[in-house]
Parts: sequence; C-alpha cells; structure tokens
Amino acid sequence: AAAKAGADAVDAAMDAMSGMTSQPSLGALVASTAGGDLDTGMTLEEVSKVNEYWEECRGLYAPFESGQKSGSADVYIHEMPGGQYTNLLYQSSQLGLTGQWSAVKESYAVANSLLGDIIKVTPSSKVVGDMAQFLVANNLTEQEVIDQAETLSFPKSVIEYFQGYLGIPPFGFPEPLRSRVVKGQTIPGTNKSCFSGRPGADMPPMDLAAEKKKLEEKWGPGSPNDSHNHVIRNVDVMSHAMYPAVYDEYMEHLTEFGQLNYVDTRTFLTGMKVGQELTVTLEPGKQLVVKLIGVGEPNEDGIVNIQFELNGQPRMAHIKDKSVGGEVKARSKVLKDVVGSVGAPMPGVVLETKVNMGDKVKHGDPLVSLSAMKMETLVSAPCDGTVKNIEVTAGDQIEAGDLIVEIDES
Repeated sequence: AAAKAGADAVDAAMDAMSGMTSQPSLGALVASTAGGDLDTGMTLEEVSKVNEYWEECRGLYAPFESGQKSGSADVYIHEMPGGQYTNLLYQSSQLGLTGQWSAVKESYAVANSLLGDIIKVTPSSKVVGDMAQFLVANNLTEQEVIDQAETLSFPKSVIEYFQGYLGIPPFGFPEPLRSRVVKGQTIPGTNKSCFSGRPGADMPPMDLAAEKKKLEEKWGPGSPNDSHNHVIRNVDVMSHAMYPAVYDEYMEHLTEFGQLNYVDTRTFLTGMKVGQELTVTLEPGKQLVVKLIGVGEPNEDGIVNIQFELNGQPRMAHIKDKSVGGEVKARSKVLKDVVGSVGAPMPGVVLETKVNMGDKVKHGDPLVSLSAMKMETLVSAPCDGTVKNIEVTAGDQIEAGDLIVEIDES
C-alpha cells in the first residue's frame, strides 16, 4: 500500500524483531512481493539466515523485554512513537507509576498539547514523555500546569525545551506557558533565558585536542582515576562531548570493575549459577576458568561471602548486597499548604544539593537536583526566603512528596 501511494522506501525489521511497536516483518515483505513489480531483489532464504542470528540475540536480551503482548489502536490518540512506547512503559514502572500506564498514555496527549503539538523524534519525544510522567506523578491537569507553571519544578528536559535547546518549533512555543516556565531561568554562561535561534549557531567550535587532553588527565594512564591503563581514543572524546554524564558513569564503572567485555552476554546480564564453570579468554592462549562454588547469606551489613575457584584454586570474595542491610529512614512529607515546604516532584535519587543552611534564595533559584531513569529534575525555590532546613544529601533515594528543603519566608 505504501509503495502504491508513492513511497520510495519503506522501513522494515528482521522477523524476530518485528511487529507491535516495531516495523513490519522484512521476511513477510520479501515473500509477498517476490516475482512481482515490487520484488525486493532478496530471497526469503537469505533473510531467514540473518534472522536466525537475531532470534538467538533476542533471547539473550529477553530479561529486558517490556512485557507488551499486543499492539494498541490508541496510538492514534496519544501519538507516541513506537520506539518510545516500550521504553516509557518500563520507565513508568520504575518511577512508581505501575498500574497507571493508561493515565501516562492519556497524559502523553495532554503533554503534547502543552508543548505545542511538536514533531516527536529523539530527543523531542523524551521531553513529551518526561512531561507526561510529571503530570501523572503530581496529578496535574493541563490547565493547572498553565496556571501553576511559575511554581512547579519541571523536568530539566522540559525547561531546556522551552529555552530553545532543541531549536525553535515550526509553529513557535505555546504562550503563556513558555514565559512562565523560563521565568528566572538563565542559560549557563549567558544572561539570556532562551535561545533566539538554532543553539548550535552560537556555540564556539569544540577544541577536540584540548578535550582529549582533559580526558587523558582525568581518566587516562597515570591519572588519579587510571582506568586500568585505558587509552583515550577519538571515540572517547566524541562520547564525552555528546553524553558527558553517561561517559563519566561508564568510566567510573570501568575503574571499579575493569574491562567486562571478556564475559559473555548471558553471564553479564544474569550472573553465574552455583556449580557453573565459565571460561574467560583474555587474549589468544590466555584463559581463566572460573567456577562458582557457593553464595552465602548476607550479614547485618549486607555483606555476602562468595566462594569460587579460579583455575582450580579456591578463592573467596566479599560482596555488598545493596538490597539488604541498614534501616530505611522514614522521611518527612511536604506540607502542601506551606509555600516554603518544598517536596520532591518525582521519585528518584538526589544528585546534588545546590544550597546550604542559612542561604538566602529567591523565587526560581535551584535547590536540589534529582534524577530517575534518565529524567533529571531541578527543584527550584517557590518563594523568596532563607533556607532553614535541608532534608536530603547526594545519593539519597526519595519518593514523590518527600520533604527535601524548608524555606523561611520571613
């Protein structure tokens, strides 16, 4: 149908990866058009051979499947891109919105309307998804968002969208929402609240050589964070340029655990079973044989004794089980009728506290930075005043509605 309508090319997926929110089956297209005017020039036998690899590959990553069983026609209502649908389904469950998926989908349409019915591709689709989950977590309607925009702590992606970090939408930004969201916000290094055109047009050229030198000083051989003699390559420079926080997180993992690409995918994802023997090839002719002997019970501090053999020699390791040990602190909740009582708008982890006890703050000043499932939120001061209490520190796990900062308005 697409070809008859004038399409020059259609997107398809290998059979094992097709259907539902993915593209249609390539094998089905090849078979159904064979011998006709739209013959693809490929044979089903050739496609099937490639598909066998992807069938096995998908099995390895089965633990990360979203659990979706069928397609849904409500995509015509919320207009969520297929690739984002399954990601957002998983993300919502991790944000404590399990059982509210229908509400998230409805809010996606509302968020899209609030943002100006934008073209949804990465990263603009993420902005809509973050806004949708923000609406559900805070039980907000479209009109309430517009009315309360100056006092709400929106996800960072939403604020940056209205500042023009992604460019200017073809139909402009919706007002008065945009003006209210960016009120008091400034673009780092400038005194402007918004970009007036394409952000990249105002950026100076990146000095790639200087950036590489910085990474070498931070992560390279001989540096304080020497990551097992990790040589900084051009791919490191580009990765850090595009995703600095993600790159640093990767390098911290590399520093602690070393290179893990020697371990096969299934073992890396699911771990070893007692009695299992694993052969690790470090280089041609150099192998390690690891056998898991036993896993003990965690003690009161959550430490587990792991017994294993390395090339036949008995070894023991002590591992921290992060799911046990220590008491969960009951946190105070925000007082909804008190302006200076500032709560977490979403569940997540505290990245950084931006203020100290006794600091003078003005409306819109940043207080605390939170992160959850790739969604960063900067909680801002809802009023002028003095910080009289800070309830959280970096690394704390908090829930929506937990008290994080108290401001004295007097």
